[in-house]
Parts: sequence; structure tokens; C-alpha cells
Amino acid sequence: MILDGMDGRIARLTNTQSDFGVQYDSIADMVSFGVAPALVMYQWALADMADHGQLWARLGWSAAFIYTACAGLRLARFNTQVAAADKRYFQGLPSPSAAGVVAGLVWVGERWAADSFTLHLFAAGLTVLAGVLMVSNVRYYSFKEFDFRYRVPFIAVVALVLVLVFMTLHPPMVLFVGFMVYVLSGPIMTVIQRRHHRQLRAK
Repeated sequence: MILDGMDGRIARLTNTQSDFGVQYDSIADMVSFGVAPALVMYQWALADMADHGQLWARLGWSAAFIYTACAGLRLARFNTQVAAADKRYFQGLPSPSAAGVVAGLVWVGERWAADSFTLHLFAAGLTVLAGVLMVSNVRYYSFKEFDFRYRVPFIAVVALVLVLVFMTLHPPMVLFVGFMVYVLSGPIMTVIQRRHHRQLRAK
């Protein structure tokens, strides 16, 4: 995720971006944030749903498949809209964030040695939710307005240090909660904006 966030900025800073790099980046993203999280989640929780019957087994692998397919569709749509899209926002949940919340749940579950059918159902639901949000029209803030070619505000540096310190307390939980907050921020922002538009129309 760190390298995925850096490669585009480095390419722009060094003026080495190319169409080949865009396509190759998407292939790497599909493996890292599409296939890998689905396989990890399936191996950790979804495969065990087969112990409760054939129907649950199908729901388990269907959840992993839906996530993987949605990740591919999300990346394809992003490539076709990259020139015309508003740089301040992503249309749909970014695949790295979707992978973060899925892998984060696995990390938290492993750290706490959690294993139950209820947890498996929650894992399946979260996997499907992450996949559906990737192909939705829900907008997410992109944080691309920060330009590291110029002076970075002092408050941003302080915030970064505080985040890193906070992460050391319990990395799995902090990362999982952080990604969950970002996942939920899109729908919440959409509801607030629609309510604001309705109020303006009412006036």
C-alpha cells in the first residue's frame, strides 16, 4: 500500500509517467488488492463456512469471488475515467482501502485468536460490502490535494507523527479501525451531501 501510494507521485515528480506504467500499475493492484485479500480471507474464515453445509460453503466462496470481480471492475473503470475524474475524490472505494479493511479483519482475528460462525458471517458480509463499495458511485476523498513538491504544513507533520505513535499501541486494531472509518466515510458523506442538496432545493 505504501509503495502503491508512492509510485504515481514519484513518476510525476520525475516526469517518468507513461501509459505502460498506468496499465502495469493496475495489474499489480489487481493482484495485491484484489486477488490476494480475497484468498487470505477465504483461507482464514470463508472456507470454514463449509462445515455448516453446502449452502454456506457456496456463500463463502461467492463472497470471495464477488470481492475479486469487483476489484477488477473498479480498476478498469478507474483507468477509463482517470482523465476526466475529479482529482479530489474517488468514485467508489479505492481497492487499497478495500484490501486494508479485509486484511485488517484477518490480522485482528488472528491476533485475538477469534474463530466462530458469527465471525465467519461477519467476514463474508464485510468482504461483499467492500467489493460492492468499490463499484459503487459513492465518492471518497482522495487526499491528492497534498502536494509534496512544496512545503508541507507543520500541522500535517504533527498529525503524521501522532498517527504513527498511535499505531504502535495495537497495529492490527488501529489499522482495521482506520480503514473502517474511511470505508464508512463515503456513504456518510454521500448522505450529508444529498440532504444538503434537498435543503437547497426546498428553499
